[in-house]
Amino acid sequence: MRPRAEIDRRARGAGVEDKALAYLLANGMRLVARNVGFKVGELDLVMRDGASLVFVEVRYRAHDGYGGGAASVDFAKQRKLIRAAQVFLKRQPALAQAPCRFDVIEARGDPERPELHWIRAAFRADGT
Repeated sequence: MRPRAEIDRRARGAGVEDKALAYLLANGMRLVARNVGFKVGELDLVMRDGASLVFVEVRYRAHDGYGGGAASVDFAKQRKLIRAAQVFLKRQPALAQAPCRFDVIEARGDPERPELHWIRAAFRADGT
């Protein structure tokens, strides 16, 4: 059985992710997949933005004491997301030819009404 704090953290994270998804949908994106997990990592949201396929990482921080959510998507986390996206594309060959990008939704403050900051093209698969 999971400790209560971990259950609360997961529920809070899912709620923030719901709000990030609603925000992206309201901004014209379309949902392709959600919470897709592989041995190499998990993709929070896979969206369509026009012809582009967008892998979105949602990061929540109550405050910036340890750095913002975007700062937590370090090089190691980027590599995991890139590997997960590669596996996703291998399993979805119909999507493999679409241009791809990696976005980050940084959420902070009250998890019920988080302040969302959308960072388009936060990093690239080629390391630039």
